[in-house]
Amino acid sequence: MIILDRVHKAYRTIDGHQVVLQDVSAAIHPGRGLGILGANGAGKSTLIRLLAGTERPDAGRISRGSQAVSFPLGFGGTMHPKLSGLENVKFLARLYNAEEREAIAYVETFAELGTYFRMPVGTYSSGMRARLAFGACLAIQFDVYLIDEVTSVGDERFRVKCLDAFRQRMDRADVIMVTHDFETMRRYCDTGAVLRDGRLTLFDDLEAAIDDHARAMRDNLIPVMEFA
Repeated sequence: MIILDRVHKAYRTIDGHQVVLQDVSAAIHPGRGLGILGANGAGKSTLIRLLAGTERPDAGRISRGSQAVSFPLGFGGTMHPKLSGLENVKFLARLYNAEEREAIAYVETFAELGTYFRMPVGTYSSGMRARLAFGACLAIQFDVYLIDEVTSVGDERFRVKCLDAFRQRMDRADVIMVTHDFETMRRYCDTGAVLRDGRLTLFDDLEAAIDDHARAMRDNLIPVMEFA
């Protein structure tokens, strides 16, 4: 179980402080897929980084219990640009106590980077970096996978490959996902959360969360993004 205990997070902007989480307390239970919804700029990606531990709250505490929580898939800061893809995978395998050789072999085959696998990540295209990150995340068996807008990785063939591999992981793991693609969210999530004005509201049913988010967007005359 992931527990947020009076978590506060804000950023300083030219217009003042932007509050992402305002003393939020919530419990995310295992065994469910959680889709996080909110307007652009609400702080969904920040919340994912907080859950991963790659960013710290200003106040409060986040407890992950005994669950192994992934780095945010889709977060560009995961890979060091001066290290090669191979060196990044080695580092992540050691960091998460995964078998190094198995992780390297998996990512090298899965990501289809060819000789670039041994070149600095800073030389990669955005698509290549996404394939490397996706492969590295799947090479390590986490209890919870954190996903932040990665539905457009590569061409159609590679996207199908990613989704098939991800479905296999979901047999033994949970997912917490941020995406504007509701159909992708429905494929992996059965519960939802709406982040709005520094408050995080959890819903036992994903459709109830989607309806709440869509209603708020209509009331504020903000178009709801949903892709086929």
